[in-house]
Amino acid sequence: MLWRCLMGAVAVAVVLTVTSAGAQSPDPLKYPDWSGQWRKFPGQGNQLDQTKPLGIRQEAPLTPAYQKIYQDNLEEQKNGGQGIDTTGFCIPFGMPRMMTAVFPFEFVIMPTTTYFISDYNFPRRIYTDGRDWPKEREPNFTGYSIGTWLDTDGDGKFDTLEVETRFIKGPRVFEGSGIPLHADSQTVIKERFFLDKANDTLYIEITTIDNALTRPWTVTKKFRRQQNPIWYTYNCTEDNHHLVIGKDNYFLSADGYLMPTKKNQQGPDLRYFK
Repeated sequence: MLWRCLMGAVAVAVVLTVTSAGAQSPDPLKYPDWSGQWRKFPGQGNQLDQTKPLGIRQEAPLTPAYQKIYQDNLEEQKNGGQGIDTTGFCIPFGMPRMMTAVFPFEFVIMPTTTYFISDYNFPRRIYTDGRDWPKEREPNFTGYSIGTWLDTDGDGKFDTLEVETRFIKGPRVFEGSGIPLHADSQTVIKERFFLDKANDTLYIEITTIDNALTRPWTVTKKFRRQQNPIWYTYNCTEDNHHLVIGKDNYFLSADGYLMPTKKNQQGPDLRYFK
């Protein structure tokens, strides 16, 4: 009798598991086909606005205070320093810089969550189950994203994903030249993902609302689907020659010795070494 009860319980559990798994499978007739690997077009760099060169010509609408922070950063980089770019410290890009897609990415679309996955960044979860914003949330570099699927042409199939992201951790910059975001980490980012079926081009319209900016900054990025994808394995610390000691940035030479990055830079404090 006990054996039959146990078998019955197992059978119920299996049915529930299968039913649940089936319920989680997206309806291919309802969601768009964004499968495969997506990459930047040839010639595109790592700037936020793909239509303008990296650096000052991005024309970021910074407040005077943050424009000065940016200029001081450029001067330090000119002299060989790292500036405020976090790349050398192996700090994750975070939003919105991670959407520059230094490495290729892919989507995994499920009914309640859409995943943005890249070999360079942490996976990003976009919740599409109709939830509201949490009252409190521990910030992280990818932020907390809530999205809504839209059928903009009325054909009964989703074609556009609108997303808002909050609770984004710092420090962060927009791109490698060090365009800063505000230190208060109150950034709000709004995105619109859609596919041009005619040329198989994915567009991502990104609007950043941040207290370092005088107005919302909107850029539109585009990506192509890769026919013969190659996936990478990337570990920032694996071949990172930058070394931060205190507030100073140094460089490790090919033979393993500590090198200055700026002219007349003093060595680190060695008080604990004989």
